[in-house]
Amino acid sequence: MNKLISTCLISILFTTLAMAQQPSHWRPPAVPLVSCDPYFSIWSFDNQLTDGPTRHWTGHPQELTSLMRIDGKTYRIMGDQPADVPAAQQTSLHLTPTRTIYEFNADGVNLQLTFTTPKLPDDLTLCSWPITYVTWTAKATDGKSHDVSVYIDASADLAVNRQDQQVAEQRGSTGKLTTLRVGSIEQPVLETRGDDVRIDWGYFYLAGHANSSFIASASDAVARFTHTGGNDSIAIGPANIPPAAAKDANHLSMSFDLGKVSGKSTSAHAILAYDDLYSIRYFNDDLKAYWKKDGATISDLLQAAEKNYDSVQKRCEAFDKELVADLHKLGGHPYHFLGTLAWRQALAAQKLCADANGKPLMFSKENFSNGCISTVDVLYPAAPQMIAFAPNMLKASLVPLMDYASSPRWKHDSAPHDLGTYPQATGQVYGGGEQSNSMPVEESGNLIILCGALAKAEGNADFANRYWPTLTTWMNYLKANGLDPENQLTTDDFAGHIARNANLSAKAIMGIASYGMLADMLGKHYEAKAAMQTAHEYAQKWMQMADDGDHYKLVFGDKGNGTWSQKYNLVWDQILGLNIFPPEVVEKEEAYYQTKMNPFGLPLDSRKSYTKIDWEFWTATMANKHEQFQAIVDACAKWANETPDRVPLSDWYDTVNAHKCGFQARSVVGGLFIPFLRNQEMWHKYASRDQTKLTDWAKTDFSAPRYRTIIPAANTHPATWHYTTSQPAEDWMKPDFSDSTWSTGQSGFGTPETPGSHVNTRWDTSDIWIRREINLPANPHHNIRLFIHHDEDAEIYINGVLAAKVPGFVAEYIIVPIRPAGEAALHRGKNLIAIHCHQTTGGQYIDAGFVEVINSKSH
Repeated sequence: MNKLISTCLISILFTTLAMAQQPSHWRPPAVPLVSCDPYFSIWSFDNQLTDGPTRHWTGHPQELTSLMRIDGKTYRIMGDQPADVPAAQQTSLHLTPTRTIYEFNADGVNLQLTFTTPKLPDDLTLCSWPITYVTWTAKATDGKSHDVSVYIDASADLAVNRQDQQVAEQRGSTGKLTTLRVGSIEQPVLETRGDDVRIDWGYFYLAGHANSSFIASASDAVARFTHTGGNDSIAIGPANIPPAAAKDANHLSMSFDLGKVSGKSTSAHAILAYDDLYSIRYFNDDLKAYWKKDGATISDLLQAAEKNYDSVQKRCEAFDKELVADLHKLGGHPYHFLGTLAWRQALAAQKLCADANGKPLMFSKENFSNGCISTVDVLYPAAPQMIAFAPNMLKASLVPLMDYASSPRWKHDSAPHDLGTYPQATGQVYGGGEQSNSMPVEESGNLIILCGALAKAEGNADFANRYWPTLTTWMNYLKANGLDPENQLTTDDFAGHIARNANLSAKAIMGIASYGMLADMLGKHYEAKAAMQTAHEYAQKWMQMADDGDHYKLVFGDKGNGTWSQKYNLVWDQILGLNIFPPEVVEKEEAYYQTKMNPFGLPLDSRKSYTKIDWEFWTATMANKHEQFQAIVDACAKWANETPDRVPLSDWYDTVNAHKCGFQARSVVGGLFIPFLRNQEMWHKYASRDQTKLTDWAKTDFSAPRYRTIIPAANTHPATWHYTTSQPAEDWMKPDFSDSTWSTGQSGFGTPETPGSHVNTRWDTSDIWIRREINLPANPHHNIRLFIHHDEDAEIYINGVLAAKVPGFVAEYIIVPIRPAGEAALHRGKNLIAIHCHQTTGGQYIDAGFVEVINSKSH
C-alpha cells in the first residue's frame, strides 16, 4: 500500500475522483443502533428510523421506540408505533465507526438522536461493555423557545428468543440512576444455542438519571406522554411486575424533560445494557464477560457508564475523526462508507470474555452461516481489523483455538475448523465433529499465517513459540499436502469441494513461508531456511501449474476452459514481507481482474457471478496501482448503497443483480481493514497503542465431561415409557395426569436411519409426547444433568416443571444442564419425567436419561 498511497497528491486526486463519481448520499443496507455482541445487536432496516420496528440482526423485531414532545405536540423519532403519532421529519443520517446520528426537524426544533457503542480497540474493558448510550440533543431553529421532552421504551423481546416465553420486569436504582430491567422466567443460561436464535437468559436494562420519569406499562406511558407530556404526569409503576409472555408484556419506559429549549443545545441520555450473567461455555468452564474480570456487577457497570459518559463520548468522537480521515486517505468516500459500516458490525459479532485468571478470550459467532463458534476460517478474514488496531484481540481469539488444537483431545495433524455451536465452545461440530477434518489445508494455513501476522504486529514471535510443536505439525502437513491439494473444502465452502485449487495452494505456500518467518524470529534458523526454501520451490511450481497466459487458473490441470479466481491469499506475501512470489504474479492477476469486473464488484471466480466482499478487499489491497484498488472498492460501495436486501452488511452477494446470496452481520467484514496492514505507517500508529502485555492464561480442561449414570438411556438400558402421538390435554406433563390410555413402548423413539439413535419403538409422525416415572435413590446432586438425544425440538419437564428446552437436532447423546426450577423440582424417590418432541424433516429421535457430571466447573 506504500505505492498505493505514496503521496498525498495521489490520495487527494483519487479521493476527489471518487467523490465526483459517487452519489453524495450513502444509504446503508441497515443501520447499527446497538452493536455490542452477537446477542445484544439491534438495527434499523429502513431508510427512515420511523418506517419500521428496530430489529435484532437476525431480522426479528426487538422494538425500541422514541418520541419527542414539542409544546404539547408529540412526534415519533424511532419505530413505527404508535401509528397514530406522526413521524418527525428525518433530515439526516450520519454514521461514524462508533456512533449513529439521526437528525429530525419539527415545529421549530432540531433534535439529534445519537447511539454510541464504545468499541474502542485500545481499551479491551471498555470494548467489552455491553452498553449503548442513547442521547437526545435539541435546539430551537426558529429563534423561539419551546417546551421539549423526549421518551424511550424497549420491548421485552430484547430478553427472549421467542415471543411466547414468559418474562418478568423489575424497577430498581443504582447510584444516581433509575433502572428498569426485564428477563425471561426460565433463565436457561447458556442453553439456547444455534444460528437464528436470540438470548433468553440474563437481563436487559434501561437506565436513566433518577430525576427522569419512568413507568413499566408502555401503553399507559405512551398515552400519558402523548397527551399530557412532562415527567410529573407519568405515574411510577410498581417495583415488580408479574410475569407475562413477552408478546403481552409491558415495555420498559422512561421520559426526560429538556425544559425550555432555545438556540442553545440541551441534552439528555439513557443507557441500554445487557447483563448476560454468563457469556460462553468453554469446555468445562462457564465464562463471564471480560468487563466482569475484576468482580464488577451490572450495578458497577451502569454507574461507571454514567460517571464516564462525557469522557467516553469524547474518546469516541476523537477515534471516529481519526479513523474516518485515514479511511478517506486510503480510499475516499467509498472506503469511508464501507469501513464505517464494517467497524461495529465486525466487533459486535464476537464476544470478549475473561478466563479464570482474568485474561481475555474472544469468541466469534457464524451469523447466518451455521452458528458455529470460533470458526477458524471466519477468524481469518476478520483478523485484519484486530491485527491493525488491537493485536491483543487477535491473541485472545487465537488462544482458545490453539490450546484446543494442542490438547490431547484434538487427534488430527491439521488444524480444527471450530470450537462448537455458539455459545457452547465444547469441541468441533462442523463436518462430522471431532472425528473428521473437512478443511485441513484451509485451517492449518489460516492459523499459521495469523500467528505470523501477530508476530509482525508485536515485533516478536513469543506467542507462536508457545505452540511451536503444533505449528510445526501443521507446517509439515502443508508441506506434504498443500502444493496440489486434494478434493477439499475451503473457507468458501458454499462453492463446494474442489481439487487442485490454486488459491488454496497459495494459502499453503503462505503458511509455510509464515512458519519460516516465525522460525527466523525465534532464532530457529535451520527450520527457517528449510521452510523458506520449500515455499520458494512451491511458488515456482505453482506458477507453472496455474499459468494460463494472461492470468492464473482456478484449478491446476484445467485445459482450455479459461478458469480464474481471486488469489486473495497472496496478499500476505506483501503484508508480511515474505517475497515468495515475483511481483509480476500479482501484477498479471490484478490486470486480469479489471477485465472481469461486474457492476457491483469482482466475482469470486469464473464459476458464478457471486463474490465475497472481504476477499474483494484483500484482492484490491494486493494492487500496486491505485486505480485498480479504487475500482474494486468503488464497486463494493455501489453494491452496499444499492442492494435491495435491507439487512446488516452481507459478505456474500451477487455482482450482477446486487442481491445477497446469504450471510449477514458477520465478523468477516473486519477484513475490510486489510489496507491498513499494507500501509506500514498507519498499521504501526494504531497497533502500537495496544500496550497490554498478555500472558498466563488459565489452563483449560479439554477433557470430555466425566459422568456417572444415574438413570440410563436407551444406548445402554432401554426403559418403558408411556407415549402418544396425538395432542394431549394441557396438563399432560403433571404427575397427577392419567396416561392410562396412552401406548407403551421401549426407548428410544424414532426412525432407525437417524444418526446416533437406538430405536426400539418406531415414531414417524410430527410430534410425540412421552412420560415415565423414575426413582432417585438419594438426594439429587447439584451437578445432575440430562443425558439426551433429540431430533428435533424437545421440551423436558420434571414433576410438571419445565426443566430444559433443546432446539434443533443432534447426532449423538449430549449432556444438557437442567434449569434451576427443574433442578429444584427433583427429589429423592419417585419423579415424573415428561418430554414433548417436535419433528419437521429428515430423521427423528427422542430419548433421555440422567447423569451426574463429575468434572464440571460450570456455574
